[in-house]
Amino acid sequence: MVINQQLFNIIHYLTGKNRILDVLGIFLADYLGYFLVLIALILLFSQKNIAERYRWFLFTAFSLVISRGLFTEIIRYFFPIQRPFVVYGFTPLVNHDVAASFPSGHMALFFTLALCVFYLIGKKWGWRFIVAVLIMGLARIFAGVHWPLDILGGITISLMAFFITYFLFPKNKKINQPSA
Repeated sequence: MVINQQLFNIIHYLTGKNRILDVLGIFLADYLGYFLVLIALILLFSQKNIAERYRWFLFTAFSLVISRGLFTEIIRYFFPIQRPFVVYGFTPLVNHDVAASFPSGHMALFFTLALCVFYLIGKKWGWRFIVAVLIMGLARIFAGVHWPLDILGGITISLMAFFITYFLFPKNKKINQPSA
């Protein structure tokens, strides 16, 4: 836990040093997710094939429910780790409740979304989403609402939920064409 606190202190130490950096940190920590969801919806509705659009939506929704709705809440129930701003007694840059911080619900949700975009839409958009979500994770540490291990925990949960969905979800099967 010492490394976790030291990493947190290194990243969070930058708050209050520069107003522009603080505003950027607030935006990335609190609002970037809305833009990612909007872009994901645009990518979803740009799919011409209705069946593919439906499959994309179901795969993503199932993955998100497993990662954020199931795994994150179960772990938080059994391991209620306090948030950094509660432990150190400061006001975070973004409004947040004092509920358990491990694992990060933001990371569980948005990293899962990024993995789904990577798998279902393509590598180009997928890498953009992954980088944006990792930046969001750093911003949440910067803002004082998560420890670094919270972010890693959310990413780990995302990977588990994605692969569970990948193995459980029916794959696209080509329709047998009658031979001529």
